[in-house]
Order: sequence, then C-alpha cells, then structure tokens
Amino acid sequence: MSLADAWVLLRLVRGQPRRGCLAERLEAFYAPQAEHYDSFRERLLQGRAELMALLDPAPGDRLVELGAGTGRNLEFLGERVATLGQVDLVDLCPALLEQARGRTRHHPHVRLIEADAVTYKPDDPVDCVYLSYSITMIPDWRGALTNAVSMLKPGGALGVVDFYVSEPAPAPGLAQHGVFTRWFWPRWFGHDGVHPNPDHLATLRRLLPDHQLVEGRAPVPYLPGLRVPYYIFVGRTPLTPAG
Repeated sequence: MSLADAWVLLRLVRGQPRRGCLAERLEAFYAPQAEHYDSFRERLLQGRAELMALLDPAPGDRLVELGAGTGRNLEFLGERVATLGQVDLVDLCPALLEQARGRTRHHPHVRLIEADAVTYKPDDPVDCVYLSYSITMIPDWRGALTNAVSMLKPGGALGVVDFYVSEPAPAPGLAQHGVFTRWFWPRWFGHDGVHPNPDHLATLRRLLPDHQLVEGRAPVPYLPGLRVPYYIFVGRTPLTPAG
C-alpha cells in the first residue's frame, strides 16, 4: 500500500463530517485528500470511460457535468475535448475544483463553476449532461436529476454512472442483488456520505424511457473478494415535446 493510498483510506475510515451544510462537509472531507483523489479512485470508480463512449458527444456539443469533482471524467474523451463547445464542470467543493483547474488550464472553453447540482442552470439548453458517482452523494438527488433533464435540448442525452443496489424484486431483465449486497453496500459507503439506492435507477428509467443501461460489478481496493454493483445509464429526451 502506498502512502497516498494510506492517507486516503484514513480519511475514508474517519468518514464525512456530520455537521455543516453539504458544501462544508464536502470541503472538510475532500480537501485533505484532493491531491490523491484520482489515483485512489481510478481503481474504484469503474464505467466512466464506457459512459463517455456511450454519450459520444459531437464536435461543437455543449456539455454540463454535475458533481464534476477534479474534472477527470472529461479526459476520457481524449483529444475530442478540444472540439467541443462550451463545457461547464459544476461542483460544490472548491478543493476538488482546484484540481480540475489545473487539469483543464489548456481548454479555455471549459468553465469551472462552484454551484449546487440541484439549482445550477446553464445559459442555454445543452446537448449533454452527465453525472459520475455523484448522484449517491446528493441529498436532493431527485431535484438534481429533474434539473439535469431540464437543461437538455430535444434529443439531448443524460448520462449517469454510479453505485447502486437493486430493488428486492427488480423489473424483468434487470439485475437482482442478494440480501447481503443490498444490506452491506449502503452501510459501507454511507459512512463517507455515499448512499447507493435502488430508487436512483428506477427514477432515471422513468424520467427517460428511451435509454441504454449496463449493469455490472467492480472490485473494491483492499476489500478482496467483494464486488460493488454499479450501473451505466444513458437516456435521451424526445426530439419533439410531448403533447
């Protein structure tokens, strides 16, 4: 185990503070580990490259990432980042946005915005909104998803990748997790302010019936033999308004 991993693990064991507003809790939790945030979580947060590939933004597209953290997810697009229109990376945690600032300094079309995912609004409708391992950390996650959909142009895409647990009896064709999985992971992650919830995926499927969905399991660093469920969701708004 590297010293950087040991430091991050210590912060995880201590957990997210319980006092203060969400922005204050996030800053207190992530500021001490911001420098090592990506190196540790690269092995934990699976499916992000696949999400960006499924979103497949075209040159000139306008993107918003809610809960953008350090801006790492944008890098999965590689050289295509330079071809995009305006990109807004939105997060409540200044320490993580500072890491994103260094990462995106050569991309003047990328804006870093300290704001709440529930209330932030772009200047104009956008082609794509995505959230990577952030829905589980947003108390008003329904508000965040509704807000995300409201930002999109007709035919725009909402992409989400995150941890989850299934409903006890999921819809046909969806993964069904056992009792231990549904009990263990919400308690394990909840200590750090991460709350896997079957309602997240159910709400996404209801909001955007036209969607692609991938369900999988990922290994967890330093927990041999255990694999945490995650999903990749990409839904599209109708090309024409309903009615």
